[in-house]
Amino acid sequence: MEFYETDFSGLKLAADNIRSEIGKIIVGQHEMIDQLILALLANGHVLIEGVPGIAKTLSAKLTARTLSVGFSRIQFTPDLMPSDVTGTSIFNVKTQDFEFRKGPIFSNLVLCDEINRAPAKTQAALFECMQEKQITVDGVTYPMDAPFLVLATQNPIEQEGTYRLPEAQLDRFIFKIVVNYPTLEEEIRILREAQFHKGDATTQPLNAVISRSDLLHYRNMVNLVKVEEKLMEYIARIVHKTRNNSVLYLGASPRASLAILATAKAKAAINGRSFVIPEDIQYVALPVLRHRVQLTPEKEMEGGTVDKVITDLLATIEVPR
Repeated sequence: MEFYETDFSGLKLAADNIRSEIGKIIVGQHEMIDQLILALLANGHVLIEGVPGIAKTLSAKLTARTLSVGFSRIQFTPDLMPSDVTGTSIFNVKTQDFEFRKGPIFSNLVLCDEINRAPAKTQAALFECMQEKQITVDGVTYPMDAPFLVLATQNPIEQEGTYRLPEAQLDRFIFKIVVNYPTLEEEIRILREAQFHKGDATTQPLNAVISRSDLLHYRNMVNLVKVEEKLMEYIARIVHKTRNNSVLYLGASPRASLAILATAKAKAAINGRSFVIPEDIQYVALPVLRHRVQLTPEKEMEGGTVDKVITDLLATIEVPR
């Protein structure tokens, strides 16, 4: 059937080109870059967590530079107001009427830097646009232009002046990417690159390798990826297991199942396949689930981690073949 015989070589090449362009500046962090590409193709927002100085913000900015789409950055602070994000109505003296001035959220890729520094009132301003791709101000609804993607960063260590993101907002992120320190070899390469450039390597020009229309076309192609019934049951078992686990206080919702399905299809597509395999599901399960489940207080006191629990959970479920 033609439905299952779509040629994904062009999509795979586009993903390789994004990796290549970002790789001109970023050393290592291959998993983060791959997962950013998957989120782009699956039309999902991303939360990037890691200590300062490991290229979280830079990676988000470079991803935007490889695409011919609009980009804006919002620096979240404790005094940031909702109108600073969404925009506000301004009185026009000439027309004697109020007119809406759009805020920085009205773009295609929006970088929300240090998102957990803004209070709950400002966080609530993101709920509607992240889920429904629209913003309502003064009773008027303004749709977001496609593609629309929020890339948010946060520091897991620093607690001074930060606010924990509500579960409802966390659930709107398709991935939570945890960025670790570079390896010794990668850090040596970083130093060599800095010495070679004799300055700021981030000013190096990058090519925009995907246009807006291409990205929307590739997203439609991802929807054509075949997923067998037994693999959909496998996804459902994984998510259901999080709701019946003695060490998890909060399990994942059906939104997690849909996120695993969408990103597994994107994973298959960037590998040039028109069908999902179990390894695709296993690869995306951790970044999809880690921010959607919560450990029991007892497990936290024992020093347990969400990543370890999810990894162990995956090992207990029979893999369909």
